[in-house]
Amino acid sequence: MSKLRVLFVDDEPLVLQGLRRMLRPLEGVWEMAFAKGGPEALAMLAQAPFDVLVTDMRMPGMDGVTLLSEVKRRYPQIARLILSGQMSQDLVFKSVTLAHQYLTKPCEAGALKAAVDRLLRLRPLLTEPAVLEVVAGIDSLPSLPSLYAELVQETLSPYASAARLGGIISRDVGMTAKILQLVNSSFFGIRRQVNSPAEAVQWLGVETIKTLVLTCEVFKSFNCNKVPGFSLPSLWEHSLATGRAARLIAAQENLEKSAVEQSFMAGMLHDVGKLLLAANFAPRYEEVLALCRTKKLTPWEAEREIFGISHAEVGGYLLGLWGLPDNLVEAVAYHHQPDRSETRGFTPLTAVHVANAFIKKPQEPAAEASQFAWDETYLSRLQMLDRLPYWQALCQDTCET
Repeated sequence: MSKLRVLFVDDEPLVLQGLRRMLRPLEGVWEMAFAKGGPEALAMLAQAPFDVLVTDMRMPGMDGVTLLSEVKRRYPQIARLILSGQMSQDLVFKSVTLAHQYLTKPCEAGALKAAVDRLLRLRPLLTEPAVLEVVAGIDSLPSLPSLYAELVQETLSPYASAARLGGIISRDVGMTAKILQLVNSSFFGIRRQVNSPAEAVQWLGVETIKTLVLTCEVFKSFNCNKVPGFSLPSLWEHSLATGRAARLIAAQENLEKSAVEQSFMAGMLHDVGKLLLAANFAPRYEEVLALCRTKKLTPWEAEREIFGISHAEVGGYLLGLWGLPDNLVEAVAYHHQPDRSETRGFTPLTAVHVANAFIKKPQEPAAEASQFAWDETYLSRLQMLDRLPYWQALCQDTCET
């Protein structure tokens, strides 16, 4: 088995020397090269193929943003990681869609290897021919919603506060109305009237508000009216219920807080690929819905017959393009076939897969939605089949709320 080829880029010779020493234990599994800046890195990439690029951001002449842009354009198959110290908000914002992973210095060799391993598990999805063929037929992929990106940028500020975050949301009247509608619904069970986005941030927390904003912006950006029988309100309700159920399941399994919030976001966005397909391929998506009715197929099975790929992989591709966390991308991309993941243990993928199995789905026969929708092989591998009754009870409570 050939070694993984990894190229490290930094303009500081002492930093490169330190990386060499730190990564010496990985010489058995990685073939490593070191470039003193962006121009030298591009010259090395032109001479030999690499699997992974790890770069600093603050470099004179050609900075990390410029280097990553060129690498993404010339060598899109290369996994791109940032390994940098404190970055400005502007650099973080610019690198959102350029890098697959961001790690801060100092970073131990084990943590770096784990990040690369996770990323490479997803790389086949991001370059899968069937996905790329479908994506090529889309006039333009949506960019990361600007309001969400602005909130992410603000959270990196030392002056971030509920008031400042609420102020950003308040500038968008439509988003403000939607957020307040959601926060004051029975979905969150807040026993008082919330009257402003700033209050919503205080009650629900930054991560939940960011998820709601991102999901709302994504849903409003697609026009699926050309597909008879495709119900955007039904899909929204299903996504909301799946997100909530996934978060409850993840919390019950004692995942870290960040993973619980990723489960919520992945549940909310797990069907974003349906929006992409229905909005951009209306006639073919009508065929998908027809197959669901005539052959009693689930939408993802019918999508595979029509497109050769399902909404899960397409959605994962989009979120990967946006640079969202790999755990989240994996949860969306494999939520129907979790055993395709090599990840061991309970993760947001598990939470979303199970929640989606139990929450009623739009455009899908009720019997198909409720029976054997979970992957027993996958759950057996995790030794968690006995948890299904508990998870089903949580999902049922979500639907009844």
